[in-house]
Amino acid sequence: MIRILHSVSNMDRAGIETMLMNYYRHMDRDKIQFDFLCNKEKPGAYDKEILQMGGRIYHTPGLNPIKYPKYLKYMKEVFEKNGKYYIVEAHNGALGVYALHAAKVNNIPIRIFHAHGASITKDWKLPIKLVCKAMLPANMNYHFSCGIAAAKCYFGDQVVKKDDYELIPNAIDVQKFVFNENTRKKIRSQYNMDGKHVIGHVGRFMKQKNHTFLIDVFEKVAQKDKNALMVLLGDGELMDEIQKKVRDKKLNERVIFAGNVANANEWYNAFDVFVLPSIWEGLPVVGVEAQANDLPCIFSDSITREIELLEKTKFISLDMDVNVWANEALNKFEYTNRKNNAELITARNYNIEIEAKKLQERYLQLYKEEK
Repeated sequence: MIRILHSVSNMDRAGIETMLMNYYRHMDRDKIQFDFLCNKEKPGAYDKEILQMGGRIYHTPGLNPIKYPKYLKYMKEVFEKNGKYYIVEAHNGALGVYALHAAKVNNIPIRIFHAHGASITKDWKLPIKLVCKAMLPANMNYHFSCGIAAAKCYFGDQVVKKDDYELIPNAIDVQKFVFNENTRKKIRSQYNMDGKHVIGHVGRFMKQKNHTFLIDVFEKVAQKDKNALMVLLGDGELMDEIQKKVRDKKLNERVIFAGNVANANEWYNAFDVFVLPSIWEGLPVVGVEAQANDLPCIFSDSITREIELLEKTKFISLDMDVNVWANEALNKFEYTNRKNNAELITARNYNIEIEAKKLQERYLQLYKEEK
């Protein structure tokens, strides 16, 4: 059995972590086992499941430049005390260089950088991230990416032109996300949404997801449609701020904060339109899930067009007035017949049952070549 060490923030319900769990659940764990190098002390929603499946969870001292000697010492102990690792895969954006450099100095032969974002968040850590990004090529020796836009961001145009990267789709358990009328009725009845027009959103409350813009859009929708509701799935550091904005706009009776739920697949059935106005994305897992459910989707044009799986999917610039977004959402309410998209999603290489087998074989191949 090969143990693969994945460097992440922590194993909470978020896009990258959900993608990893989708693959992990469908691996032959007699051949491949996932372990997780978490850089936050906060426990993750997936921790219990990981331990039940035989995975290990490590908590590093964190990705702080001042603590890097302590981080390196910790990683040396991980590699010395827990059996031989041949593969380390980093999912932390530019800060993934921490794990990859530690792997390199500890002679781990396969060091994969997995690109997920098509941009680098411009926050107070930006100078550190830019330095880390510049150090990536010297510390990684395999390029994985969720899509072309993310590959260009982290590997550059030349790597993409040479096709010197491997595309790992953000695949999902397709059958879980196929539209189900009975589930729709159950969720809508449970949350008093019968007869309502429901805008849905799934995403962590962080700047990238642009919730504040989403609330402005919904305010316009609510003014024009007295039956409109909005459901927000997820949690995060900006949740209190967004809840306050909803209260200030007197929309609290029309916005449901459902939290970080384990049954997001069921909630999609209750939505009438899915809106994702992200400032940037790589290739969002939630976009695949929503379209698998045959939901009409509205994405910001900051999101790669690789995510466009349905003809009815719409991209709008964030520079456009909120009324443009609101009117598009109102128009999408007219789509009432949802169909089974399993075949389409599978054909576009987003079926986890197929894609996990491919990735498993790739890991085994890399291991065999390097060993």
